[in-house]
Amino acid sequence: MKIYFETMGCPKNQNDSEAAEGILERSGHEITDSPQDADAIVINTCGFIEDAKKESIEKIFDMIRISRENGKGNGRKIIAVSGCLSQRYGEELFDEMPEVDIFLGVNDYDRLPEILENHKPGKREKFLSLYDKDMDTLSRKIGKQPYTSTIKIAEGCNNKCTYCIIPQIRGLYRSVQMKHIIEEAKMLAEAGCRELILIAEDTSAYGMDIYGEYKLPQLLHEVCKVEGIEWVRLMYCYEDRISNELIEAMASEEKVCDYIDIPLQHASDSVLKAMARPTRKEKIKETIAKLRKAIPDIHIRTTLIAGFPGETEEDFRELMDFCAEEKFERLGVFAYSKEEGTPAAEMAGQIDEDVKTARCDALMRQQIEISLENNKKKIGSVMQVMIEEKDSENTYLGRSRYDAPEIDDQVIVASRLDHAPGDIINVKITDAFDYDIVGTEIGEGYESAK
Repeated sequence: MKIYFETMGCPKNQNDSEAAEGILERSGHEITDSPQDADAIVINTCGFIEDAKKESIEKIFDMIRISRENGKGNGRKIIAVSGCLSQRYGEELFDEMPEVDIFLGVNDYDRLPEILENHKPGKREKFLSLYDKDMDTLSRKIGKQPYTSTIKIAEGCNNKCTYCIIPQIRGLYRSVQMKHIIEEAKMLAEAGCRELILIAEDTSAYGMDIYGEYKLPQLLHEVCKVEGIEWVRLMYCYEDRISNELIEAMASEEKVCDYIDIPLQHASDSVLKAMARPTRKEKIKETIAKLRKAIPDIHIRTTLIAGFPGETEEDFRELMDFCAEEKFERLGVFAYSKEEGTPAAEMAGQIDEDVKTARCDALMRQQIEISLENNKKKIGSVMQVMIEEKDSENTYLGRSRYDAPEIDDQVIVASRLDHAPGDIINVKITDAFDYDIVGTEIGEGYESAK
């Protein structure tokens, strides 16, 4: 059977899709890049915030249309909806979307070969298991960009942020055993991976549930031993668990990128308390100062929520001032999304959509200036750049060690040499824009930015 995957949402969803594709291929099925040629279409959905839900639903109907126009046999292809939206709303969607044959959640990918093979035309089914188990990632299908890959080091979340539905969808926090992570890293390296991106709902909580202590520093040291891996990147670290030991591990390991993603969400203590975040502004500032002292060129990415219930103009101004002071190298802002089933959805002081939008816009206007200022400081420096694609004759697009794929800035590189995606070269920076920088490849003999 030919199967097409359409993946929505975050890198964690992409990781799930690759694991499911590997399971299907090992069972004798073929993964295709064309929904028109597929016998079955699987849409791996996102259900985190309202915009993501709408986008996922639109994509489901797009795939239903393709199925009708290109179907075989009984007139259309098998349509299966999986992922967070299905896990969260599967029962309701089953009644509201009769065009969908199969609904499955986030815990049933290992059953997908059996589910598809046994499916009968006209029969509709749902598989929305709530049990906790690890998915087989060692057989995952390597993505279209094999030189960079995520590794999911844990599933689920124990945090109780009042705005977030993820624990209800993904369950409690379950770390993957370190030996399995290292096996997967070696497998990816053998397939050509040069950059490993460690992901989880909360990477900094890694290990406590199975080892009785936080093990992310040790995991970093072990992953850096894997031959063939050149860059190791940390995403989704909670500030309150960024320990001195973790900072030391990041600073001492050559392969670990001077980059960390810390989703802070806010800087006003009153808003952080209402969010049930486990930290406060002064503690956040202390941690940032520690990181910058130990790793002077570190690039910190954060995400913020504007317009949380009860956020006053004073709270928002405090957030603006905090960002102006800290000058984050990478920053994203989301308008608060009222999610049913969360405590925040029932809070007083819900803020109008136009106010939330205006606050997001104000933060991003400020950030554009900060980003340009930070980028201009790079002019004249030499940094490592990973080539991702050829843009035109003698011009390539790539990323520095300070940039995560499909999220952060690009480096526009002038080079007369031939390069393939995944090549890591030295580039002297010659110009800077709001979110991108420009440079020219240089010869050997220069130190990289790390």
